[in-house]
Amino acid sequence: MQKTATPRPVRTVEAGPMASLAGLLREWLPRQRWFAGKDRPVTDLALVSMTELFPGCLHLLVHAGHGGVPTPGGTPPAGDCYQLLLGVRRHPSPRLGRALIGRAEEGPLAGLTVFDALQDPRSAQLLLERLRQPGTAGPLRFETAPSLTVPSGLVPRLMDAEQSNTSLVYGDAFILKLFRRVQPGINPDLEVPEALAEQECRRVPAPVAWFRTTHPQEATLGVLQPFLRDAHDGWALALRALATGDDFTAQARQLGQATAEVHLALAAAFPTGAHDESVRTASTMTERLDAAAHAVPALRPYVPGLRAAFGALVLCDPGPPAQRIHGDLHLGQVLRAGRDWFVIDFEGEPSRPLAERRAAQSPVRDIAGMLRSFDYAARQRRPWRPEWARRCREAFCAGYADRAGWDPRKKHGLLRAYETDRAVYEVLYEARHRPDWLPVPMAAIERLAVRGG
Repeated sequence: MQKTATPRPVRTVEAGPMASLAGLLREWLPRQRWFAGKDRPVTDLALVSMTELFPGCLHLLVHAGHGGVPTPGGTPPAGDCYQLLLGVRRHPSPRLGRALIGRAEEGPLAGLTVFDALQDPRSAQLLLERLRQPGTAGPLRFETAPSLTVPSGLVPRLMDAEQSNTSLVYGDAFILKLFRRVQPGINPDLEVPEALAEQECRRVPAPVAWFRTTHPQEATLGVLQPFLRDAHDGWALALRALATGDDFTAQARQLGQATAEVHLALAAAFPTGAHDESVRTASTMTERLDAAAHAVPALRPYVPGLRAAFGALVLCDPGPPAQRIHGDLHLGQVLRAGRDWFVIDFEGEPSRPLAERRAAQSPVRDIAGMLRSFDYAARQRRPWRPEWARRCREAFCAGYADRAGWDPRKKHGLLRAYETDRAVYEVLYEARHRPDWLPVPMAAIERLAVRGG
């Protein structure tokens, strides 16, 4: 990473403004798509840090608690730390629309209108200017890669698709992802693309600029990368092929090749572990199954067969050594530009602890995630297309074998266990968030439990 230089002094704002903001944020936070605690009321808001990033824009890290009050030096209560960029103006633009949070009625910001600065074009442009110049702003550190210069004046556009983070596209040339839920440590979505750039892996867009905080612990806050302007994500392409009756096996095979190339680059960039510890892995998968079956009664009749899939891990071929992987690979995490596939979003599952997401795991986990994604696509409309999914799964594995030197289809017990674990996760997710989609993973559960794959 390039060393930073200190620009003009930027003052860090004292905690007092929370007297103005706490009431507004308690109402606003639970309505945001990226807020993780929607099923629990926000009982406590604690300011972690607040910095005036530029005039009229406050950068905040706020701990949203769901019971209990943080004590200095003590264990934080249940909740999460969120990154906010808030605009404050006395005479706001009438075009703020959904960016509006409310008017502060008390405290030092009384009389000022508060809004989400990331939805305000002027604030978004000023944020890019800040990213273009390495330096500091209170506890914030802005850094840039030396290989590429970001031009000024790029018009920002807020992307609507994401849920766990917020992304801004600048001039269809760069995309900035801001991590809303912040955990201490380097985020894999910076760490991995930066390491793969050093390996000259062109399947992953390299970081151009990023920023982090050093208080109270170091954490990654945002990453700027090249934007693949003419790209389409794999999910959209798969659904289009299904709707028009087009074959998708050639694209699936090429995607398997691209995935293997990324795995090989990851194995070269990061230390590899031992072969997967089958006993521990089987135990962890079984624990997740039991918890899911407790929450979703429809899963219970299949538990014996699913446990058998995990138990077989102890006896089957252990497969390739553990290594850094994507961690949440599916058709929505890959882009096709021209004839090439690219892999994006190395953050992993944001709900999981950062240390777990950065740990070495079997690459079969990524393969299983993509195979499940083909099945999801095939079941988006009736009549369901299981044969389409089967052909895509076969083609993906064949393409992977072309590059990786080993064939996932020949690791049947290993692949079945990881695909089962993924399907169990999907059942729990759909039951909680999208009950209408529950039949999709349940069909896989029946196949994996009753017929063994």
